[in-house]
Amino acid sequence: MNPSANADLTEALSLFPHSPPWVGTLAGLALLVFASSAANFIVKHVILRLIARLIPTALPAPVAISARLANIVPAVIVSAGIALVPHLPEWAVTVTRNVVGAFIVLTIALAVSRALSFANELYSERPHAASRPIKGYIQVAKIVVYCAAALLMLAVLMEQSPLLLLSGLGALAAVLMLVFKDTILSLVASVQLTSNDMLRVGDWIEMPQLNADGDVIDIALHTVKVQNWDKTITTIPTHRLISESYKNWRGMQESGGRRIKRALLIDQSSAHFLTMEEMERLRRFALIDTYLSDKRGELEEWNAAQVEAGRDPVNQRRVTNLGTFRAYVFAYLQANPRIAREMTLLVRQLQPTAQGLPLEVYCFTATTAWGDYEAIQSDIFDHLISVIPEFGLRLFQEPSGFDTHLLVEGMGEQAAA
Repeated sequence: MNPSANADLTEALSLFPHSPPWVGTLAGLALLVFASSAANFIVKHVILRLIARLIPTALPAPVAISARLANIVPAVIVSAGIALVPHLPEWAVTVTRNVVGAFIVLTIALAVSRALSFANELYSERPHAASRPIKGYIQVAKIVVYCAAALLMLAVLMEQSPLLLLSGLGALAAVLMLVFKDTILSLVASVQLTSNDMLRVGDWIEMPQLNADGDVIDIALHTVKVQNWDKTITTIPTHRLISESYKNWRGMQESGGRRIKRALLIDQSSAHFLTMEEMERLRRFALIDTYLSDKRGELEEWNAAQVEAGRDPVNQRRVTNLGTFRAYVFAYLQANPRIAREMTLLVRQLQPTAQGLPLEVYCFTATTAWGDYEAIQSDIFDHLISVIPEFGLRLFQEPSGFDTHLLVEGMGEQAAA
C-alpha cells in the first residue's frame, strides 16, 4: 500500500490531531465493518425483497439460493477494504483475505448444493420420478462439490495452487478408495437399480435376511428405507440390493391379480366310488350338473365297449367322489366373479402325505388389495370346508385333546353298559 495514502487515511480517521496509531486502526476497522454490514442489509433486505415482490411466483428455493449468494457481497467488501485500514500488519491483511476467500468458496459451494436439492425437488414432481429417482446422483454431485470446495479452501488458505494439492492427493489414492469404498459401491448399485428399473419408491419388497417386508419409502445413495407392515423402518445398504436377492411384488401389483395357493388336506380313506343314488343327489349342485351328465355318458359308452369285448367288470370305469369334488371346486372358482379367469386357474392333487391328500387351489384374485385378497381367499375356503361333507369326504386333522376326551368318554360308557 502507498505509505503516503496510508498516512492521509490515518490522518483522516484520527479523531484528534495527535491521536495514537491504534485509534486510526480501530476507526478503519469500524468503518469497514459498517460498510460491509450496510451492504449486507441492502442486498438482503432491499434488493432480495424487491425481487420477490417483482416476481410473486418466485419459489422459496431460488430465493434461499440468492440469499446465500448475497453473503459474497460483504465478504468482497471486507477483502478489498482490509488493505485500506491504516497501521494494520501485513500478516493480518493476508490472513483476513485468505479467510474471506475461503468463506466465499464455501458460500458458493453451499449455494450450488442448495441448487442441486432444488433440481431434485423439481424432478420429483415429474410423473416418472418415482420409477427413476435421481436422489443418489444428486448426493454424488454434492460430494464432488464439497470435495472441490474443501480443496479450493485449502489452496486459498495456504496460498498454493490447487493443482499442487491435487498432485499430493495422488499418493493418498489408496486411502481415499478405502474411505469411500461404501460410497463407490452404493453409486454403482444405484446406477444399476435405476437403469434396470429394479426398484422404485412405493414398491413392496421382501428381504428376509434383513427383516425387511414392506414398502420402499426412500432411495438414497447409501441406503434404501423400507417401511415394514408393522410400521417399523428397515434401512438397507444400497449395494446389498445388488449383491443379495430380494423379492419385489411390483409385478403382482401391476398384473392386477394376486395368487391364491392353498391346499385342503383330505382324508384318503374317505374317497370312494359314487353310487347312482349319490350321483343323483349331487346333481342338486348346479355347478356340476353338466359335468355329471357328460361324465355319465362318457363312462356308459366306455363300459358298454368293455362289456361287448367280454372283459371282466373290474375294467369298468366309475365316478369318484374325490374327482367330482375337484370338478366342483374348479367350477366354483370359474363362477366366482372375484377370481381372475384370464389368469392361471388350477385345482390339482399333490403328492400324498402322512397328513392326507393335498387338494391344492391355484388361482388369482381380481384385485391386489391386501384386505380384499384375504377376504376372497377366506370366503372360498370357508365354503369349500363347509361343502366337502356333501361329497362324502373328510378333511384330515390330527387328534386334539377334545378327540381324546370323546374317546375316553365313549370307552367309559361302554364299560358302564
